[in-house]
Amino acid sequence: MASPTVSVRCPVCGTNLTVVLAPEPPTQWFPCPNCHAPMPVVVPRDPPPLYSWEVLPGLYPPMLRPRVPRWRARRTVAAALFLVTVLAAALGAVLVWDGYAATTPAAFTVDGTVARDVGGVTEPLAGATVVLTDDAGAASTELTGASGSFSFSAIPPGGVTVNASAAGFAPVVVTTFVSVVYGAPSTGLEIVLSPGTASNASTVALAPFPDLEQFVASVGSGAALLGVIALVAGFAAVATVRSDRLPLGVVGGASGLVAPLVLYYLSLSSAFPLLVYLSGILAGAGAFALAVRAIQIGQTGSAPDLD
Repeated sequence: MASPTVSVRCPVCGTNLTVVLAPEPPTQWFPCPNCHAPMPVVVPRDPPPLYSWEVLPGLYPPMLRPRVPRWRARRTVAAALFLVTVLAAALGAVLVWDGYAATTPAAFTVDGTVARDVGGVTEPLAGATVVLTDDAGAASTELTGASGSFSFSAIPPGGVTVNASAAGFAPVVVTTFVSVVYGAPSTGLEIVLSPGTASNASTVALAPFPDLEQFVASVGSGAALLGVIALVAGFAAVATVRSDRLPLGVVGGASGLVAPLVLYYLSLSSAFPLLVYLSGILAGAGAFALAVRAIQIGQTGSAPDLD
């Protein structure tokens, strides 16, 4: 028996073509010579023209067009995850270097003026006692001059405490921090004493780190957490390129969102504002990867897809 010949029309561009069907399989696919769209043709069971696709379009169930693998979404997500990996690793390396540089020997100067508040008007206070305690616990004392000024030199890196007091005034304690990588205000300090006693003492913190040890610990913790983020995002990026596992893309993207929170929680945002801005780019890339993968999971489930 000769193979049946069927005339069909492309549903995409309308081009007519004639195809020769093989006995098997029941449904066969033929590319349109004009637009190359695949068209399903069912082996006829009835004499012509009853089996014509155009005469009885509902007789043979239509088949979905084959999904051609599209790599754009996968490549874009993989690129975003690689960006998270590179930025997280770079920021972690910068923090490691800053932690090392902060411990190098250096000498700093702490100076300022002490004034008194008289009826809402401030004027220099001469003879006030100013005690500076450095990070090693060594204390130095000065009396302010006629202009109320004081100055301490050769201060080692780390936390610095300045205690200003005078008879008839409530003491004021100012804490600050000095280092080669991060320096809180330490020169030109303006300390205003108000009438009171020692029980009315007040404290002004100019830095979130009381000493060098806590600063190095915060920097080290930030570097370690950024390293973990880089590892998670890097693994997710490689998995996305190789097998396109959607949940891993969600996890990798979520890890990027954690970076700014890490810097903020460890009080590093005030010490390294540039790193915070860069971590914002990192978080944006992570949010993009997470959103794309979450949408794909919502549409197709968590199994690997063809996009």
